[in-house]
Amino acid sequence: MAFVDYYQILGIGKNATEKEVKNAYRKQARKFHPDVNPNDKDAQKKFQEINEANEVLSDPAKRKKYDQYGKDWKHADQYEAAGQRGPGAGRPSGGQQTYSGNFGESDFSDFFSSMFGGSGRQSRQSSFKGQDFNAELRLSLRDVYTTQKQTITVNGKNIRLTIPAGIENGQTIKIKGHGAAGINGGPSGDLFISFSIANDPEFKRVGNDLFKNTEIDLYTAILGGEIQIDTLSGKVKLQVKPGTQNGSKVKLKGKGFPVYKNESQFGDLFITYSVIIPTDLSEKEKELFIELSQLRK
Repeated sequence: MAFVDYYQILGIGKNATEKEVKNAYRKQARKFHPDVNPNDKDAQKKFQEINEANEVLSDPAKRKKYDQYGKDWKHADQYEAAGQRGPGAGRPSGGQQTYSGNFGESDFSDFFSSMFGGSGRQSRQSSFKGQDFNAELRLSLRDVYTTQKQTITVNGKNIRLTIPAGIENGQTIKIKGHGAAGINGGPSGDLFISFSIANDPEFKRVGNDLFKNTEIDLYTAILGGEIQIDTLSGKVKLQVKPGTQNGSKVKLKGKGFPVYKNESQFGDLFITYSVIIPTDLSEKEKELFIELSQLRK
């Protein structure tokens, strides 16, 4: 019977730790599981090989015998009782004879046959977590200013979501157990939802702060006065100081965006003034501006 390199089957080195063996087995077994690859004979055969390799390498006693006696590891006790090294003794796995992956069912080891009921066609059932799902939810900046509930449909199933206020663009949340069903009684996968928050034409968000440009006329900028502006929480009145320059900024404390999962705290709103210069002046207006300019001199 040809030598079967269990290390090569799992894709690990001879010095792999128990944890590395376990992780390699789970990764390979999930990839080639018959439930994931129905009617794929090559995948089923590969799955059988993976199980056999794991049965040996995950057991410290069997692994020690395999490392020492190679393909004859099952007869190690007989060799040791007779004081013999055995035909395969001393040959490390992955040595001169390597597994090519092209053998037939008759080439499997006796151990493999006993493990799978003689023919090797019946695989031992292992449970695995189901596949995770990924979805994207598009919302506006105003949508995520307050906590809201939405129903989305994923893989034909309606899922009721509570979306906390303050969630950010690109943020991902996990809905446990709403992925694909598990294999052989394993747990269901999870649903990962990424949020795409569209830009707002009026407000720019940076963290929990908001930024907004507000136009004021020349006369209000010079003389001062009261204006009314829109915030995401409603309209507010704002006093413009006399002599306000174009590009001046003021901060409205607590009028920004809510802190994620803490709606009682808010960032700030920063207002930038854009002073509008009047155009198409009448002759009278031009005369008055000339008079004003001479007074300033």
